[in-house]
Amino acid sequence: MNSNPTSPSSGLDARHLLIVGTTSVGFVVSQLDVSIVNVALASIAHDLNASLASLQWTVDAYALAFAALMLSAGVLGDRFGARRLFVAGLALFALASLGCAFAADAPQLVAARALQGVGAAAMLPNSLALLNQSCGDDRRLRAHAVGLWTAAGAVSIAAGPIVGGMLIAAFGWRGIFWVTCRCASLVSSRPSPGSTTPRARRRQAASTCPARRSRSSR
Repeated sequence: MNSNPTSPSSGLDARHLLIVGTTSVGFVVSQLDVSIVNVALASIAHDLNASLASLQWTVDAYALAFAALMLSAGVLGDRFGARRLFVAGLALFALASLGCAFAADAPQLVAARALQGVGAAAMLPNSLALLNQSCGDDRRLRAHAVGLWTAAGAVSIAAGPIVGGMLIAAFGWRGIFWVTCRCASLVSSRPSPGSTTPRARRRQAASTCPARRSRSSR
């Protein structure tokens, strides 16, 4: 039995659970809006008098913006900090969800859905970056955290039609956007503590370098 107290542990402490929970909420709302809107299309068409093409763009505007900008958002997160991009994506997603809920016609809804896709693209890659940064070099801890994060996203995709149907029955089609707006705004007001900017990481690495410490002590 290994009694080394410095050996890696796969257990998640309170700090890591907070980071996993925060990033998982971002992952859940971004994946939930891929499938949840499909259930509301009939109600949207009736309420906004939307054509079939408008309904197609209501779905596709989100997916296109999400897919097209995800890699670029990951690069920006590496440059400016994953937490900054993650929180900015959450805030934009919340505002876009609010715009969807207040949409008066189909073009407004499509435009708000495209903004939702931009926010989701900023959230998804940087939520994973936050997990990697928070776990450091502990591979078992990282595997545990990423496993929980992935499971949350998978459950949200499967639960999207069910949750969407319940919300539409209770609050109408606008209710699905109110819920995602509320979730995103709550998480964006409590940013994850598990990330530093690239500049801060370079300063931390420099402070722990033995050669630089010896030069600075002379």
